[in-house]
Formats: sequence, C-alpha cells, structure tokens
Amino acid sequence: MAKSADIEVEEPRGIGPIVSSAHLAQGASPALSEFEFGLILASHAFLRWIVRGMTAAGYPDLSPIDVMVLHSLAHRERRKRQADICLVLNIEDTHLVAYAIKKLERLGLATSEIVAKEKLVSVTERGEAACRAYREIRELLLVEPVKAMGFEESRLSKLAARLRALSGHYDQAARAAASL
Repeated sequence: MAKSADIEVEEPRGIGPIVSSAHLAQGASPALSEFEFGLILASHAFLRWIVRGMTAAGYPDLSPIDVMVLHSLAHRERRKRQADICLVLNIEDTHLVAYAIKKLERLGLATSEIVAKEKLVSVTERGEAACRAYREIRELLLVEPVKAMGFEESRLSKLAARLRALSGHYDQAARAAASL
C-alpha cells in the first residue's frame, strides 16, 4: 500500500497503470497517462456534482458553466467583467459565459449594468442565497466525507497548487499544438 495525502491507497498488482488509453501509457510517462485518466474521471464527477448540488439547492436548470459563473460572481462580492470571468475560469469561448450570464439574469441570480461602455455583472441577493444553500449541501455531502478520509487541509492545498501548475503545462502544450 502507498500513502497518499496521509491515507492508505491500494495499488493494483501486476496490471500496470490504470489508464483509459493504453497506447498513450506506452510512451515515456505511463504515470502521466494514469494521472490524465484520473483527471478525466474527476472532472466529469466534479461537473456532475456541481449541477446536482445546485439542483438540490433549488436550481435544477443550470449547466456546469452556469454554476461556475454564478460562484465566480459571488466571489469577493464585487462586480465582474465578462472577460475576467472567462480568464479566471479558463474558458476560451466567451459566448458560453455570455449565455450563462443572460441565463442567470433571467433567473434573478445575477444582474448587470453598463459602466463606461463596459458591462459589469454581479450576483443578486437571490444568487447569494443560492450559493449559500449550495455551500450548506456541499458541507454535508462532500466536505464531511472528504475530511473523514483524512485529507489534511495543507496537503489538499498543495495538491491544488500542483494541479494549477500542471494546467499551465497543458495550456502551453495546447498553444504549441495549435501552431503545428
């Protein structure tokens, strides 16, 4: 057994890394292929969670981007430019964020205003209440079980920092691939 984030993790015996694409694991870094498969599973599980978590909070018709934009708007309780939301969430297609903002406005979760020819968006009181309800459900259904696994906050924070750093390598590789 290997230790990971202060918990015991059972390692598979004799079958090699757990990957979705064995042909990629045959390269110089099978562990990177294993990480990517974990990332695929985690990203899909996360997107499914945020939609269902927001549904449980009373908002069943939001997409993952809608939920992420709503939480971004609630962050630090100040107005945001659409471009800044796209930058923070690493979303290239600005139309997706524009559509999410319009949808959140229709639901009364967000509001916008034009200031010096620029559209600024903020969360409404109803949007703040939705975020609080989501947070309460998250604490109960996600935070408590994850804490029960023995993850230390400092280790989880370090893991998040490494994941952000790795995302930079994937972004750089995407830019390089676009120029090939």
